[in-house]
Amino acid sequence: MTIVNSKEFIREVKRTPQNFYIIHYSCQSLNDDNDGLSPRITSIAILHLSTDQTVSFSIHAIAEELGISRDNIHQRLDDIELALLGKFNEFVRDRRDRYWIHWNMRNLTYGFEHLEHRYRVLGKTDMAVIPVERRINLNDILSDRYGSGYVADPRLKSLMNLNGGIHRHFLTGAEEVEAFKSNEFIKMHNSTLCKTGFYKKVIDKLAQGKLKTNAKGMGVLIDRLFESRLAKTIALASALISVPISVYQGFIWLTT
Repeated sequence: MTIVNSKEFIREVKRTPQNFYIIHYSCQSLNDDNDGLSPRITSIAILHLSTDQTVSFSIHAIAEELGISRDNIHQRLDDIELALLGKFNEFVRDRRDRYWIHWNMRNLTYGFEHLEHRYRVLGKTDMAVIPVERRINLNDILSDRYGSGYVADPRLKSLMNLNGGIHRHFLTGAEEVEAFKSNEFIKMHNSTLCKTGFYKKVIDKLAQGKLKTNAKGMGVLIDRLFESRLAKTIALASALISVPISVYQGFIWLTT
């Protein structure tokens, strides 16, 4: 099944959260100032929606497993990145039929195709490809639900500000590039982890009708209705009305 709009997304997230994974990754600069033609992958985080468990792959952890010191990481980046992508590939292989929620991972510049490309550049051809039909762009889902102007640019940071504030580990793309240059690999990885955690928070709030945006469309009105006192009052009134009806029906049943 392909999920094509926010209504279907919310329905399926509520019904089968075990079928959804959230993914985000960090990389070198997306501009032309890298040591190669395409930016290296520096960390990947995957969060399982129903269990809230996270699996991650990062330069510093892989380097430690390979016995590579911090000072030698940049000299061994090919080996480290290949091992990182290999572990990611193993994880994805048996989960390609699940839904993969992401934020603007659209193309070869930044996206699933970029991950596949880097794996091939490093000499491997067996990357487990997640079908396009199983990829869900959370940004597109929110635009469908609340309208294209649901928050100001940069959208991710604006959405964070509206829903609890900027996480202490959050880095912008430019800040992640500087962290990589400074060998601050844990700092980069923490930023990747905090973003997958925030996407989970957004999905939960979206499903509950409590996500805060700048939009003023029908979807927003419906969401606000469900979290309003009016909705709670209606629910209470319905419950109170159902009690005497049930008692009356029971009385009729006993006396017939």
